[in-house]
Amino acid sequence: MGFPGSAMRIAAAALSGLVYPLAFAPFDLFWLAPVTIAVLFAGWAKASARQAALQGFVFGLGMALAGVSWIYVSLSEFGNMPAPLAGGAMLIFAALMALYPTAVGWLQARLGPASPAVRAVLVMPVLWVLGEWLRGNLMSGFPWLYLGYSQVDTPLAGLLPIVGTLGLSLWLALAVGALVSVFYCVGRTRVLLVGVLLGLGVCAALARMPVFVTPAGEPLNVALVQHNVSLSDKWQSHNASNIASAYLQDSEALSGADLIVWPEAALPAYLDEIAPAFLARLEDHPADFLIGALARESLEPNAAYYNVAVGIGKARSLYRKHQLVPFGEYLPLSGLLAWLLDYLSIPMSDFSAGPLTQPPMQLGGYALGVSICYEDAFTHVINEVVPRVQILANLSEDAWFGDSLAPHQRLQMARARAIETGRPMIRSSNNGLSALIDAGGQVHEIAPQFVRTVVRGDVQPMTGITPFVRFGNLPVFVLGALLLAAGVWQRIRSAGNPVSR
Repeated sequence: MGFPGSAMRIAAAALSGLVYPLAFAPFDLFWLAPVTIAVLFAGWAKASARQAALQGFVFGLGMALAGVSWIYVSLSEFGNMPAPLAGGAMLIFAALMALYPTAVGWLQARLGPASPAVRAVLVMPVLWVLGEWLRGNLMSGFPWLYLGYSQVDTPLAGLLPIVGTLGLSLWLALAVGALVSVFYCVGRTRVLLVGVLLGLGVCAALARMPVFVTPAGEPLNVALVQHNVSLSDKWQSHNASNIASAYLQDSEALSGADLIVWPEAALPAYLDEIAPAFLARLEDHPADFLIGALARESLEPNAAYYNVAVGIGKARSLYRKHQLVPFGEYLPLSGLLAWLLDYLSIPMSDFSAGPLTQPPMQLGGYALGVSICYEDAFTHVINEVVPRVQILANLSEDAWFGDSLAPHQRLQMARARAIETGRPMIRSSNNGLSALIDAGGQVHEIAPQFVRTVVRGDVQPMTGITPFVRFGNLPVFVLGALLLAAGVWQRIRSAGNPVSR
């Protein structure tokens, strides 16, 4: 294997990683996802373990630098981190994210059989999905840009209620692996691979036939109040009263709504600081309210405080955010990284986490499962409450991301959660893309970015349990374990034929 060929495969992997994010929102070039993964798998098929690891690293680095560049925006523009330091932090983060495809590239060469065709079908897809799962769970988790998200607007989305986003990632990776393998096989083996592709197609077609959820009652009329309050204004204490009054004024003018929703931390104050008369006016309104605020356990200096959602209906209810944002809402390894706070100016950045299991909110006559900000990227957080609710609601503050890819990517993930669970999603954001999403993941009403507006529309509550809510990722893990075991067995059978050198 000559150096020019190795260099070309590394270059192709790097370019594929840079292009890969174009398969996701807001570009939605969904076909690029399998194409870029196919380029990576094809490069791995001919590479040694060391070369495959390098290909995985440059792919992951390009993917992170292009796909989550908004981290730099958050750190420099809104965290007030000096530009060189923010750039360095972004590069370090991208390198850390690149370690997952690096490990996948190395492991597929070391664990898989010598045959590129067998590795591409039995080993590469499984390890790719394992890498996605680990990235979404280790060190607080970063479940961004999963392969399956790219297919939310395609017929393959029918797989989401059955196997979830990671299951869809595995389906797509298996299809890519089979296509790559076709080029390394002849005769009966090639016919078998074509059969695998046809089988995957049949599974995707059949997945659209079952109906797991049904309507539950009459539609709920919802109003989303989006005020586009700048972060510089929001966290100035002298602005809190004016911000609250503006939300109240616009909400009291609304008629015919069953539920009025304000975004995350719409009231930038602790609940104990909010005047009883203000809350009384909300309680007197014909509609129920779901609003974002802050809460603290006591007035003691070291008391725990929380990012919360408050439900105001027949009774008041409270949801404490469980899945906190590292560096934004809490500092990981605070003993080692406390110095970092000297460079950041992020208000309320030391929250405590609420419990995973919390009661649903009874609002507008239905049970709501509430999440805050990027909690809707974590399927275990959403699935935990689904059996007890008919509607999902998410309160967000996307101003931290500026005019970047992040809000669009987050909306795409929210749509995936709606399809997986068979529940409509009410998404209320401070600075744009507030949306009403039905149980099929379709956006019926959406607000533009960076404007003050009110979104009005109906959502249809749903009941029933999808297989993904019932079993989670267990079927994906079982199938992946079987495929990987078959690949390792093939390697053992062909012992003596080195995979790498």
